[in-house]
Amino acid sequence: MRRYILLAVSCWLLAVGYAQQVITVEQGNAASLLDAIGQANERNAEKTASRLYILIPDGVYDLGETVLTKITGHHIALIGQSMEGTIIQNKPDVKNEGISKTAVLQNRGTDNYLQDLTLKNALEYYAAGSAGRAVTLQDKGTRTICNRVRLLSYQDTYFSDNDLSQQYFQDSEIHGTVDFICGDGDVWFERCRIVTEKRTADGGGRNVIAAPKTSKTPWGYVFNRCTVENVVSNFEYARGWNGTPHCIWLHTTLLSPEKLNPTRFDWRGMNTVKNDFQEYGTTDAEGRDITPETNEVTFKMTRKKQEDGQETVTTQSMTAETIMTAARAARYTIRNVFGDWQPDRELQAIEKQARKLMKRLQ
Repeated sequence: MRRYILLAVSCWLLAVGYAQQVITVEQGNAASLLDAIGQANERNAEKTASRLYILIPDGVYDLGETVLTKITGHHIALIGQSMEGTIIQNKPDVKNEGISKTAVLQNRGTDNYLQDLTLKNALEYYAAGSAGRAVTLQDKGTRTICNRVRLLSYQDTYFSDNDLSQQYFQDSEIHGTVDFICGDGDVWFERCRIVTEKRTADGGGRNVIAAPKTSKTPWGYVFNRCTVENVVSNFEYARGWNGTPHCIWLHTTLLSPEKLNPTRFDWRGMNTVKNDFQEYGTTDAEGRDITPETNEVTFKMTRKKQEDGQETVTTQSMTAETIMTAARAARYTIRNVFGDWQPDRELQAIEKQARKLMKRLQ
């Protein structure tokens, strides 16, 4: 009898423990989603917490003008049913636009994971005037993994807001116009689709994909085997935000190579001319290598300062080769960039478990 009691207690404890690690959101119910995130933050407040899964059925989870929904817990996995069908969105008032004020989600945790969902910031970008900074994911955490995650906005779509962070994207999709992948840290983008939208409502102007200030980590932004899809406006790979930013493009497929401006990188620095901007192995849609043999760019920045009634103009410049050698390109591996963290392997394990859990939504 005692053995049966112990067995029953053990099964009960196992069931309770399992239940505590899975939260299922009510389909299309934004309040239910916010409640699930709140519960997860409480349960996984400690960095030693075990993985907790939030299962999100297909549907639109409209947060209205709610911004900066915080994920403060650790080891939390937000699992949608499909990248196109599970949509979490907000729509901030245009008057409140800003890179640190508009995000759909603001992650502050470690080892969090997003899969098979869309984050959309529906701020009315073309009505925003000179700036329409509308973030989907503001990541102040580290070791975040995004697997099949679509980010929809225009300016500042993704903001890696932790200067010592490590982040990983795989098979994801990021849309935008200007500086729409921006911030700090070492961030690896694997097989992602980068979509440059119309810079202005009539399609004029030019886009800049990335605006890194990745100075405190050794690798910065690494785009590996990504595809750039262009809607209308011409574009450039990146421009420097601050410090000595790194931004590397490896084995990129350009669907509209004629839309890439001749310098390929923006020579006009925002706050710096120093940078480590390079590309290697670029191809067109047919797989033909279209990498220039050389692409030397002179980056320039002019600053004006008023003092004692007089204007002082200072100019900085730096000339650099932006075509990477094969030897240097070979150094860019996930192992070299992330060391003991292996996000691609971790992704596989979480994805396998998520697949089993998501069967309860079918």
